[in-house]
Amino acid sequence: MSVLVFAETSEGKFKKSAFEVTSYGKKVAEQLGTNVVVLAINASEPTLLYKYGAEKVLNVNNPSIKFNAKIVANIIKQAVEKENSKVVIVDSNANGLYIAPIAAVNLNAGYASNVVALPSSVTPFTVKRKAFSSKAFNFTQISTDVKVLSLSKNSFGLVENEVSGVVEEFSPAIVESNLTSVSIEQTSGKVTIADADIVVSGGRGLKGPENWGMVEELASVLGAATACSKPVSDLGWRPHSEHVGQTGKPVASNLYIAIGISGAIQHLAGINSSKVKVVINTDAEAPFFKAADYGIVGDAFEVVPKLVEKLKEFKANNA
Repeated sequence: MSVLVFAETSEGKFKKSAFEVTSYGKKVAEQLGTNVVVLAINASEPTLLYKYGAEKVLNVNNPSIKFNAKIVANIIKQAVEKENSKVVIVDSNANGLYIAPIAAVNLNAGYASNVVALPSSVTPFTVKRKAFSSKAFNFTQISTDVKVLSLSKNSFGLVENEVSGVVEEFSPAIVESNLTSVSIEQTSGKVTIADADIVVSGGRGLKGPENWGMVEELASVLGAATACSKPVSDLGWRPHSEHVGQTGKPVASNLYIAIGISGAIQHLAGINSSKVKVVINTDAEAPFFKAADYGIVGDAFEVVPKLVEKLKEFKANNA
C-alpha cells in the first residue's frame, strides 16, 4: 500500500505546486501509516522531491510525452497498479482538473476536487473541500478502495520533510489518443499566474492598453505575475492567458492586488482563495471593497506610481 502523488513539470523543471502536493502526500501517508511515491514525467532533477518527503520517485523519461490528459491519466493508473496505491493526489490546477476525473474513472475511484486540508478522518476517509465557487466548504466521504484527490493551490503550503529517497526509472505503456497538439505557445521571462505568490491585476479602470506599464512595473518590483479582468481580455488589451476569474484562470495567491477592477461576482469567485486581497479603485461603492482585506479609494494613476516609488525605496534601504 502507498500514497501516489503526481508532480507536474514544465520543460523538465518542477512547478511550485509539485512540492506542495508532495508535502501533502507525505502527511497523508503518515496518517495512513504507509509511504509516499511520487510520479514525475521528464523531470531533470527528480531528487529535489526528497526535500518534501518523497521516499520514492518514479521518473518517466520519454521526450515524446507532451501534456495529454488521457495519456497522463493512464500513466497514473499504471503507477497505481505497480505501487498498490490507495490514495492518488494531483494538483487542482487546470491540468490537474482534466487529469484527475479521467484517472478516477480508470481506477474506479472516488474523486474529491479542491481539497484544502488533510483528511479529518481516515475511517471513513473524509476530506474538506471548497464548494460554491470558494464561498463555502463541505466534508466529503470517499468509500472506494482507491481515492483520488486534487489539492487546492496554496491551501497546504510547502513543508520540508527531507528523506533519503530513491529514483526509479519507470517505462509505462503509452496509450493512443485522438487528441493532437498542433502547436504550444508559451510566455517566457515572466512569473506565471499558476506559480505566482503575488498577482497584480488590472481592469477597465486603466482606460486602455497603453496604460498597462504601471501594472507591469508594480509587478516587476514585487516579483509578481500580471493578470486582468475578463472585459480587458475581451477588449484585446491583454492576452486571454492573463484573464483571471471564474471563467478564466483561478488564483490562489498569497497577495492579490486589483487595480481598477470593480469586482463582478465572476471575478471574485475566481480569486476568492487568495489569502490577502487589496483593491485600488476610485469608486468607494465598488463590490470589490466588500471582499478585500485592504482597500484604497483613489485614482490608480496617482496611487500606483506612489506605491511603486515607496516599494523601490524600501527595497533599496533593505538591500
